[in-house]
Amino acid sequence: MGHRIPGFMTMMKLTGVVLLAVPMLGFAVYSARFGLRGLGLDLSQETYIYTPDKVWPNLAIFSHMALGAVVMGFVPLQLVRQLRHRVPWLHRMTGRVIVAGSIIVALGGLVYIGLRGTIAGPLMDVGFALYGLLMLGAAVQTFRHARAGAIEQHSEWALRLFVLVMGSLIFRLHYVIWYILTDGLWSNEALTGPFDQVQYFAFYLPYLIGLELWIRRRRVLRAA
Repeated sequence: MGHRIPGFMTMMKLTGVVLLAVPMLGFAVYSARFGLRGLGLDLSQETYIYTPDKVWPNLAIFSHMALGAVVMGFVPLQLVRQLRHRVPWLHRMTGRVIVAGSIIVALGGLVYIGLRGTIAGPLMDVGFALYGLLMLGAAVQTFRHARAGAIEQHSEWALRLFVLVMGSLIFRLHYVIWYILTDGLWSNEALTGPFDQVQYFAFYLPYLIGLELWIRRRRVLRAA
């Protein structure tokens, strides 16, 4: 009798977190395995991102993938409000891992672009470099506001970082959906088709804009 049945909205939020966590964790496992293989094996016959006989580009991109998997694996824990309130030390610990990992992931991607560039050339370089810079900035701001005790600002920057962490998964989901619907119209293996060029920015910018509108709307409602 002393236990309270969770409300409908709480159950819906928990269900949403679980549904979101499943593809995230699946992708994290794939990314971790691929990243670790790239750090230890010659994958030049398997993927274009491997650079034969070059240490730094391979270290940058495959550590980027392996650490990105760790970050994505921890993110679902940050979305559960009950854990934040009942086990605050877990929230803080996983938050530090996410922030530190995101900084290294962003730097790894930027180093790889600087050393080798992306498969599709300058426009893709710009799109992915901007993505890395935004992730780096969001991670730093999330940590800075947490240290300052500015909980509201910390929460907003953490949401921005969450959207950017999801970017790698969203990028691939866009392709899965597009190929199912159009059989790969305006896309090619070199990632230079019209759809591919939109994708250089579409896997993160529209979602950040949508989040920003929601954040500003929430501020207005709270101030009313």
